[in-house]
Amino acid sequence: MSDGPLISLTVCMRNAEHWVDQCLESLVKQTYRPLEIIAVDDGSSDDGFTKLKAWEGEHNGIPVRILKQPPIGLSAGRNLALEHSVGEWVAITDIDCRADPYWVSEMYLVSEGLEDEQVLAVTGRTIFDEGDTVTSRLRARSIARKYTSRPRLTSLANGPCSMFERKALISVGGFDPEWYHAEDMEVSLRLLQIGGSIVHAPAAVVHHVAESSLRLFLFKRCRDARAHMRIRRHFGRHGVRKPNGYTHLHDFVSDAKEVVWMLPIAILGLGFAVGLLFSLPYQNNLWWVSASTAGIWILLYMSRWHQLLWSGALWIGAGLGMIDAILGRHGHRGILRKEE
Repeated sequence: MSDGPLISLTVCMRNAEHWVDQCLESLVKQTYRPLEIIAVDDGSSDDGFTKLKAWEGEHNGIPVRILKQPPIGLSAGRNLALEHSVGEWVAITDIDCRADPYWVSEMYLVSEGLEDEQVLAVTGRTIFDEGDTVTSRLRARSIARKYTSRPRLTSLANGPCSMFERKALISVGGFDPEWYHAEDMEVSLRLLQIGGSIVHAPAAVVHHVAESSLRLFLFKRCRDARAHMRIRRHFGRHGVRKPNGYTHLHDFVSDAKEVVWMLPIAILGLGFAVGLLFSLPYQNNLWWVSASTAGIWILLYMSRWHQLLWSGALWIGAGLGMIDAILGRHGHRGILRKEE
């Protein structure tokens, strides 16, 4: 596609040398023109910056610029790319993603929106590779379900697969480096607050590497819940109010609705069964019923131990988010101070 406005495509990385070549190769194969690519190294200690520098120059008619900053975070890196961009739109992706060739073209096709829509962001669809582990399959399938139910007008321009109108992104302050994770959700909700729309373009696809590490998976789910506490506090429990009075619901952790209550229910059910065991005489018929119930309960939930751990990570993250609010850190004001 050509004859459209210049689009600046940005990607940030830290210590991700093993993903650089696959990501940049997919970006320089984009069919949209005119396009520029700005890659930012966020203080890598591995050989990632050297690999990035090898891509500097022109590839397939697309100029590639490489920037470097101290290790101060993803939001700061995206702001640096935004500052150096000159496109009418600024697209963002992550270094562990590989974009389909038509990713940017498909987003631009819907950027004008329908009548009376002020489209300030377009978000595509991220497909997680299923990989070879239970963890990677669980993540891939939960994300697939989330995207299946995503409406045309959505509340989140996801970090791996979105683009923003540059002037609008600057007008809301860009990406806030103080925010602990979910900076893309914060920016999205700020764009909705000023009356903008975010359009979901399901044909604009990027592929995410498999999340095979259970430890990393649980860390990210904990981080999601921690950030969700701040989102609810800043923008409302369920959504954000637009200038016309309409409340646009947000769905940041909607893929966790099925698992969040698993751990509390498991603990309560097991506690009830064990309590009966200790309160009833041994060999009593009810004692055997209680023992059988406890055993079945344990077997049932242990068969879904990944989801149990996921549920636990969400509750830990929520607790950390409450502590953040009390201490006024990671983008929170102190809980006793009134929000602006």
